[in-house]
Amino acid sequence: MTDLLITNAKPYGEEAVDLLVRDGVVAEIGTGLTAEGVETLDAGGHVLLPGLVDLHVHLREPGGEESETIETGSHAAALGGFTAVFAMPNTDPVADTAVVVEHVRRRGEEVGLVDVHPVGAVTTGLRGEKLAELGTMVASAAQVRMFSDDGRCVNDPLIMRRALEYAGALDVVIAQHAEDHRLTGGAQAHEGAIASRLGLAGWPATAEETVIARDVALAREAGAALHVCHVSSLHSIAVLRAAKAQGVRVSAEVTPHHLLLTDGRLTGYDPVNKVNPPLRTGADTQAMREALAEGVIDVVATDHAPHASQYKDTEWAAAKPGMLGLQTALSVVIHTMVEPGLLDWHGVARVMSERPAEIGNLPDQGRPIAVGEPATFALVDPDAQWTVRGAALASRAANTPYEGMRLPGAVVATVLRGRMTARDGKVVA
Repeated sequence: MTDLLITNAKPYGEEAVDLLVRDGVVAEIGTGLTAEGVETLDAGGHVLLPGLVDLHVHLREPGGEESETIETGSHAAALGGFTAVFAMPNTDPVADTAVVVEHVRRRGEEVGLVDVHPVGAVTTGLRGEKLAELGTMVASAAQVRMFSDDGRCVNDPLIMRRALEYAGALDVVIAQHAEDHRLTGGAQAHEGAIASRLGLAGWPATAEETVIARDVALAREAGAALHVCHVSSLHSIAVLRAAKAQGVRVSAEVTPHHLLLTDGRLTGYDPVNKVNPPLRTGADTQAMREALAEGVIDVVATDHAPHASQYKDTEWAAAKPGMLGLQTALSVVIHTMVEPGLLDWHGVARVMSERPAEIGNLPDQGRPIAVGEPATFALVDPDAQWTVRGAALASRAANTPYEGMRLPGAVVATVLRGRMTARDGKVVA
């Protein structure tokens, strides 16, 4: 393992220091440090954060390699400052057995750029009818610690109750895609004035809120850990706040696009803006920012959802929902949360590294920048500006809603246990 000397870095944006890394661990922090025969990284006075952790990505492999692979998704993750990602199970075949989750884990290790943690399906085939073999996946070489039917909701309350009871016994997390499908049949956009004007079938926010309310009650009864995926409705915030006040083990995520974008973007019928849950109103977006700053929403998770052009370059109704997110996430958080003063750099570390690692039970990620801790970092130039071009991103797909936008902040380098995986916009093999 190569040793590394990082000079002139500002942990959490504070005073500049040097860090000497030996055997993947921070051996010394100080000023004027020197070492012979080690790789060096001049941090240039930029911000040093713990490596970012994403609880919600779609890497499409196996079965959807025309849109993304574990390799291309890992490239995008490393370039975005991520050192660990959780890969959702809606693949083909579905990640509902030890065989599939072990394949995902093994491919991530072979690529070696980020820690790829497979998320197991809650129900067999994501059909919501029968629990998958949760215990087998937990005990497998993949060591699954999170389960979800993401893309679909576990609508049956009895199935969800049983899943939470098993989760409590296994000490794992159930991540729920909160959408009552009985309320969203045929829905194409947030139910509101813009959808009505555009003639798009409305997607009521209550489809999210009612599932969250039900599930926090079930989680309270089971004493289990519930994680709510991609919260988007301002009314969901009150439900989450009340549940946390009652001691329910519930956590929640918000996507970068629900922090920044609104349903006002739908007026051109560009399918790049079609996502599940849908983009909502400016009031919802502002509520997401405030809840994230307060801690009612725990983390930012990208819901990185690449789609090949044939699934996006089509009429709105036929297009698949989803957006890229790995390489733009940190910039969007800087723009929506840091620039307005809602979060400082410690806060960014909390919502994009520390708390996600805690929820995902990753003891070697999201650690403090301190002597004796793993040297797993994201080095960020907060003053940089860059223009998003989908074709230039590392993902196999190009469906970014930020095409042509100027965003702040750039990842200068990513370090995973002392080894650089990305530097100056390029992946380090």
